[in-house]
Amino acid sequence: MKTIIIGGGPAGMMSAITASKQGDEVILLEKQNSLGRKLLITGKGRCNITSSLSMDEFIKNTPTNGKFLYSAFKQYTNLDIINFLKEQGLEVKEERGNRIFPVTDKSIDVLECFKKKIKELNIKVKYGEKVEEILTKENNEKLEVIGVKTNNDKFFADKVVLATGGKSYPLTGSTGDGYNLAKNLGHTITKIRPSLVPIEIYDNEMCKKLQGLSLKNVEIKVVDVENNKNIYEDFGEMIFTHFGVSGPIILSLSAHLCRYKNVEEKLKNKKIVLKIDFKTALSEKKLDDRILRDFGEEKNKQFKNSLDKLLPQKLIPVIVEKSGINPLKKVNEITKEERRKLVELLKSFEIELKKFRPIEEAIITNGGISIKEINPKTMESKIVDGLFFAGEIIDVDSYTGGFNLQIAYSTGYVAGLHQN
Repeated sequence: MKTIIIGGGPAGMMSAITASKQGDEVILLEKQNSLGRKLLITGKGRCNITSSLSMDEFIKNTPTNGKFLYSAFKQYTNLDIINFLKEQGLEVKEERGNRIFPVTDKSIDVLECFKKKIKELNIKVKYGEKVEEILTKENNEKLEVIGVKTNNDKFFADKVVLATGGKSYPLTGSTGDGYNLAKNLGHTITKIRPSLVPIEIYDNEMCKKLQGLSLKNVEIKVVDVENNKNIYEDFGEMIFTHFGVSGPIILSLSAHLCRYKNVEEKLKNKKIVLKIDFKTALSEKKLDDRILRDFGEEKNKQFKNSLDKLLPQKLIPVIVEKSGINPLKKVNEITKEERRKLVELLKSFEIELKKFRPIEEAIITNGGISIKEINPKTMESKIVDGLFFAGEIIDVDSYTGGFNLQIAYSTGYVAGLHQN
């Protein structure tokens, strides 16, 4: 059986390896001049391979169509990818938040495992081949794949796996080509939006003052102020940037927020507010006691110089300004009411969210080939016989933590395994 894989990312490489192991004659077509470019930048170049959580937890961490992946996750698990890498000589380690990384902390080493196996199986890899059309014929009133046409040639096959990725990080080759290829064959593409993406805020002055400030162990709550409704809560790390906020908990927030009803309109009208608790370990009472103790140690200090022990340096001027307390006021003159407002500010620091950063800056794409048109057990198209899908091109995406890469391996494996 002849199989063509379109796209040399983790999903495409896994499909190629799986199909070849079955005895298929496999050609892997990649429009770039190298494989796995996006894999190289995952986990800040360290590659968050997968998660150690149970596969049921993977589904819970996949807010877009997670249940569709039940069969794929069952057929190829996190243990399977770990064992695959170990067979190629790469050990892994577990870090905070159940994240699995290579012991070497280098994503290139994960990519080399895939490339090594591809070479071992004598899989033909053709670079610089941009697929312009998936060739089909009619068979009993249904389309059937017969091959592909690229910018250079025509390749004929019994099966085609479309694993071209989404639209995030276009420099890695994810430019949305696959959507048009599928659409031309009658497939539905759901709305394409950025997911796992930083978020801009309205207060530019605050951005300038806080840029580069990284915070650990903070709690965030996001509120739809129009409906007085809590939309999202999380705990962990975040960072302030020149345009707004980013970091793990903000990226996960974006994945949740992009699905919220009328979110663009609400952001435009300043109706979505981020609340940060800078002191999660302290109750309001304990935080007030702590502030009182700090104030008591140096009674003649001015307020603007009194928060050094409590807060990071960059944050102090912003908190002083927003507290409404005269910065030159001596701390022994600060009233109980002023202290109460300061405590509230530190436990619920409010920022109006403005908009998502562009899809080109997103880690993952929300939207893609409609799952209604894909067989979840085989990843085969319900519209075109012999056409299979794998990875980010499908309308499934997860939070951060290795879940999206696991989707690529699992769907890639299933697409490579099954025959039409």
